[in-house]
Amino acid sequence: MSNPIQNKNIQLGVTGSIAAYKAAELASRLTQFGAQVDVILTQSALQFITPLTFQSVTARRAYTDQDLWGREGHVTHISLGHAASILVVAPASANTIAKLAHGIGDNLLTVTALAATCPLLIAPAMDAGMYSHPATQTNIEILLKRGAYFVGPDEGHLASGLTGKGRMVDPLEILGKIRWIMGLNGRLKGKKIVVTAGGTQEPIDPVRLITNRSSGKQGYALAQSALDLGAEVTLITAPTTLTPPIGSNVKHVRTSSEMYQTVLQEVSQADLLVMAAAVADFRPNHQSHQKIKKSQSVPEITLERTEDILEAVLINKENTGFPKRVIGFAAETQNLVENASVKMKKKHLDMIVANDVSSPDVGFEVDTNRVTLLFADGSRINLPAMQKTEVADEIIQRASVWF
Repeated sequence: MSNPIQNKNIQLGVTGSIAAYKAAELASRLTQFGAQVDVILTQSALQFITPLTFQSVTARRAYTDQDLWGREGHVTHISLGHAASILVVAPASANTIAKLAHGIGDNLLTVTALAATCPLLIAPAMDAGMYSHPATQTNIEILLKRGAYFVGPDEGHLASGLTGKGRMVDPLEILGKIRWIMGLNGRLKGKKIVVTAGGTQEPIDPVRLITNRSSGKQGYALAQSALDLGAEVTLITAPTTLTPPIGSNVKHVRTSSEMYQTVLQEVSQADLLVMAAAVADFRPNHQSHQKIKKSQSVPEITLERTEDILEAVLINKENTGFPKRVIGFAAETQNLVENASVKMKKKHLDMIVANDVSSPDVGFEVDTNRVTLLFADGSRINLPAMQKTEVADEIIQRASVWF
């Protein structure tokens, strides 16, 4: 998979907060993701968690203030700061946020922050009153103006027993934010990519609908791959249980008509449209406003065709030049390449992903796909069964050469 974190040095600062236990999970996940994680604990953090915990999950030394005043103290913070690809402070207490805002370097973490020239990401964790205090909010504004990034905090039950905004966000959300920041300068920087995902829903009555088996996994993976290469990504998604990739501009739709309208709005200046959504071909021509009762006679449902999104996109492209490139998907159960080729030529696509959904081990509702990539110049690439994240990387990497 595309991975802007792979082999990068990430400095993780841990401050005095009960949320320090979440930092251990974050360090573990970053390490599993291929990063080299160096952890710096403040003196207050040592009241909640030990360096050994982090050394156990990162297989690297964890640093404390003793290292600042030790034999190598005059260079430790410099070497740590200059080596970092990103400095992440999670959890970040109100005290440390204040120090970062005002350039106070009185411990190893804060002097490392002063020495670092990399991006700074802060995940606040404190009681709600401390977070909402004008002093803390002013300090956050100072750091934002200076270019620092923030993630969270969440609202919920706090260590004080109160409920409010101040909980450190889930480590997976922080990892997603790090991934987005690290990918900002990728080869697709400055390019706008629109990705559609999921299966549309066509209502029969207020409780019943016509839909399909699309999970949205392939579309979400495509959005993540484009973000990893620095693209500005708009994800137009039908209902799904998936969490959108951090950094994507998410547009929620339900029906094929809503998908049609939203796609045409979003592609007006797009460099690339990837139509991975499974859009319904038919819908009921009449929707009952009340639930159809079982006690009534069996209803006859007459269907009508839905709007042809790719046809409308083609007309828009001919009139305005946007989107500059279009990738379509063809989910087929028979005559895979033949049917996909016909669709590609008819819709004037630059690439079509022919997806064989007849086999239970690939396609809908699973994490793997087996696809054939067809290109407008007649070339073809047959891909073996692989993870949908890997399929997404193949598609986006090949599309990136167009720009």
